[in-house]
Amino acid sequence: MYRYDDYDRAIVTARVAQFRDQTRRFLAGTLPADEFRPLRLQNGLYVEKNGPMLRIAVPYGVLSAQQLRKLAAVTRRYDRGVGHFTTRHNLQLNWVKIEEVPDILAELAEVDMHAIQTSGNDIRNIVTDHFAGVADDELADTRPWAELLRQWSTLHPEFAYLPKKFKIGITAAREDRAAIRVNDVGLELRQDANGATGFRVFVGGGLGRTPLVGQAIRDFLPWPHLVTYLEAVLRVYNRYGRRDNTTKARIKILVKSLGAVEFARQVEEEWSHLKDGPATLTQAEVDRVAAHFAPPAYENLPAEDLCYVGFLREDAAFARWAARSVHAHKVPGYAAVTLSLKGLRAAPGDATAEQLEAAADIAEHFSFNEVRVSHEQNLVLPHVPLRELYTVWHLAKAVRLASPVTGLVGDIIACPGGDFCELANARSLNVVAELQERFENLHLQHEIGELDINISGCMNACGHHHIGHIGILGVDKHGAEFYQVALGGRQGHGLAFGEVVGPAFAADEVGDAVERIVGVYLEHRLGHERFIDTFDRIGLAPFRSAAYQQTEQEKIYA
Repeated sequence: MYRYDDYDRAIVTARVAQFRDQTRRFLAGTLPADEFRPLRLQNGLYVEKNGPMLRIAVPYGVLSAQQLRKLAAVTRRYDRGVGHFTTRHNLQLNWVKIEEVPDILAELAEVDMHAIQTSGNDIRNIVTDHFAGVADDELADTRPWAELLRQWSTLHPEFAYLPKKFKIGITAAREDRAAIRVNDVGLELRQDANGATGFRVFVGGGLGRTPLVGQAIRDFLPWPHLVTYLEAVLRVYNRYGRRDNTTKARIKILVKSLGAVEFARQVEEEWSHLKDGPATLTQAEVDRVAAHFAPPAYENLPAEDLCYVGFLREDAAFARWAARSVHAHKVPGYAAVTLSLKGLRAAPGDATAEQLEAAADIAEHFSFNEVRVSHEQNLVLPHVPLRELYTVWHLAKAVRLASPVTGLVGDIIACPGGDFCELANARSLNVVAELQERFENLHLQHEIGELDINISGCMNACGHHHIGHIGILGVDKHGAEFYQVALGGRQGHGLAFGEVVGPAFAADEVGDAVERIVGVYLEHRLGHERFIDTFDRIGLAPFRSAAYQQTEQEKIYA
């Protein structure tokens, strides 16, 4: 993983000192709140429903064991002992005090961490595949490219005050696990007919009030031009993006209004002034960064481990966990492992200080000191020997990190919703708890199979509800919480948005509706057909009919 150099550390240290002075002046009353707001936002500090919230950056989702322990210490010392991992890899602390935030940032700086550009109208955290570098279906490791873009975008003076926030995602795998086409810019690493590396560039994707799928504006961008081309994209957006209407300020609205062809033309024209300029990437610079992501010192292991095979046969609970939590690795004898943050009666993405410390210990002993954060709000150990999986399972189970529900009904993605966020129209976590209880039976979850449930408390879509197989959106109806349900959404290269079933459900109805929807799937599926495949085959109508159908007993008590 990337190691900060003196230049990186100087930037972070200077930013801590700068923000400490800004906070001091704000608390003393000499810096007005409206002037402090953009400053605190660019340092990740929000003011939410329950008070200040700090969002800590986890660039492209990679953490060392030392950093994970620091997050545990900060969470315990300055919060209530629980941190929340978001769908963009970052960690949020929901109960901080403004006057203590400079101290938190100073502690984070000790382990090369910060909160820079985790909010504000700037370039946000770069995201990529949480299996990057180990996935057996990837063309190349995308982490060096994500790091190059992190270095380019951090505190970039020209793009510090964009019309709206700006998100970039990168993938290089057959399966897009970074949902690049719902980013402002999505980059798909590919090779041309001669084997040269470059990127297919998508622009204008995003969720929120106006969900749009990113449009390809360049099929192949040679890698040396990555930064200069992105600068051209951002310059066109910075110049013509709307600043008079915050709901229409994202680049997706500009691309939609101009059309992808015209937007691409304007980018090419702007790029003509930047191409082959000082920001052109060199092989030496790419090699410098890529050296940080060299493979760890893997052992020469057999592709099959007899102890692992034996434990799978002898321990049914372990086998059930392994079936969902153990993932293929490009190196024989190794696997990637999901540590689930989706335990019963736990908010998706929440991790206690004790769990963070335990994950750090496991990573240190069994995964070359490295942990990843997935956009599904789980943790990943990227390099575990097959022979150690049984031990890792026991250690994870002891701290409630071994729920065998990855990819199943229990692996719900959700934002904090109305319990924390002042923008939310409804709570999310109450629906999570309801569905967790209804589908608590692990045998039932495994019988249902792959099914993504995504929940957002408002149209900002932090829970990615548009691309869930079952997407649930909290809405406000005359001061009451209701929930709109959509079906058929999906991520990946075939990304699509869900179709709304019909009128929104009251809070006490949404659980029944989801249960009926799942029932239709189980009734109509062919063999081991997945939910999304059954939906594609039979269409929305049977699900819609069932969602609003009351049983005779329910009608009596209605």
